[in-house]
Amino acid sequence: MNRILEPELMIDEHQVMAYAQADFEIPHQDFIRRLSTWVHEPDFSGTALDLGCGPGDISFRFAKAFPLCSLDAVDGSQPMLNIAQAALSPDLVTRLRFIQGLLPTVILPQSDYEIIFSNRALHHLPDPQALWQTVKNYAKSGSRIIIMDLLRPANLAVAQKMVQDYTANEPDILQRDFYHSLLAAFSLEEISTQLAKADLQLHLEQISDRHVFITGVIR
Repeated sequence: MNRILEPELMIDEHQVMAYAQADFEIPHQDFIRRLSTWVHEPDFSGTALDLGCGPGDISFRFAKAFPLCSLDAVDGSQPMLNIAQAALSPDLVTRLRFIQGLLPTVILPQSDYEIIFSNRALHHLPDPQALWQTVKNYAKSGSRIIIMDLLRPANLAVAQKMVQDYTANEPDILQRDFYHSLLAAFSLEEISTQLAKADLQLHLEQISDRHVFITGVIR
């Protein structure tokens, strides 16, 4: 099945609110668990970069998991960032910055980051190199890269079954978005080709019927 693009940015008010209010406790905490296990540094005190942070739930979870860190979190959708900024507690103001900008042209406060991570941003991008080039632009030797995203199903029937299996109890708007995201996602082979084009030597692992986990250290 060929990829079917979805809008790069979530800016519709109803869509943004539905996404921000959805219960992502299990998948988001699983991402942080996997990231933490891979980083092997609970006392990490450097600066990390979150690409495609949306309303900030994973950014907040990362800041909690690594209480000595600083974090810059980027998203192209100002409505998403408005929600994230409103939820920013006083104790995080000095450690967590939300930044509006598109990949790969966003200008960030630092020239490089020790950890760069992203959860479910890749499939939103018309050109996947926007993510990989941003990683290259803001990584340095020793930077740890952790990327998680959806994988495209083999056909529409499989995608529709996944919607029923995993989002049957969610609002219609979230079911629709999940379906469109599945159709816009990449295959393992496509992601491998993207990484080769970007000259990034990262490890690909399929961790579920619909998720890929990508990790590595920049040399």
